[in-house]
Amino acid sequence: MSGKTIRVELSQRQDYRFDIVFGDDMSVLTSDEPAPLGTGLGPSPMHMLCAAVGNCLSDSLLFAFRKFKQVPEPIHCVVTADVGRNDDNRLRVLHMNAQIRMGVLAASLDQLDHVLAQFEEFCTVTQSVRQGIPITVEVFDSAGQQLK
Repeated sequence: MSGKTIRVELSQRQDYRFDIVFGDDMSVLTSDEPAPLGTGLGPSPMHMLCAAVGNCLSDSLLFAFRKFKQVPEPIHCVVTADVGRNDDNRLRVLHMNAQIRMGVLAASLDQLDHVLAQFEEFCTVTQSVRQGIPITVEVFDSAGQQLK
């Protein structure tokens, strides 16, 4: 197993607002909790969790198609998180849903069934998060036909 360490640095700016430094000349991202805790100046940790899952799934789908020299672009993904209280009355992400829409018709893609059957397995973030949060993934073509 090859190891890699990812380092992200957070610095509190005010109340629940943090600057997040990813390094390597990447832009600093400001996060903030929505009101009443914060001011909503940036995405909340839950927003970033949704973004990480959606980005990784979209990347994995694109990579899987490109292995077969297929072009599904542009890809659009919407991720929702259902937040509620657990048995200890603590707020938790209870379920996530990712809807991915490809920019082409399903009929124009070779290896469609193969790609749809395996692309999620290569998504590091989704598979890691899935160990604690159920995640449903749906894939549609450009006409809105549900493929998965």
